[in-house]
Amino acid sequence: MPNKVEEFNAYRAKMNDKLLAENNKLIKRIFNLDTNAFMEGALDVKTKELLGLVASAVMRCDDCVKYHLESAKKTGANKEEVMETLSIATLIGGTIVIPHLRRAFEYWEELESIEA
Repeated sequence: MPNKVEEFNAYRAKMNDKLLAENNKLIKRIFNLDTNAFMEGALDVKTKELLGLVASAVMRCDDCVKYHLESAKKTGANKEEVMETLSIATLIGGTIVIPHLRRAFEYWEELESIEA
């Protein structure tokens, strides 16, 4: 059975490589801005990733939700922090976010199973 996390990361890496190979200055600058925005600053990286998770869920971007879930986990976020973050996203975004909440929870479970 394919691993959802590995599939997502492989596809993301492959397509990012293709996009960046096009040598489009604007796309490269957007990627760079994204990288720099999530670096340590006045806010720690974990907080920034959880903020990214809220925004991604409210915007209903499943790929972004997966990315920020994985990044938050790598920065030490635990299930309680992620669930609280997703609950705020659902409150702000409304019930239309619930399908994305389901998929986010499923992906978080997949991330947790990798450790086991």
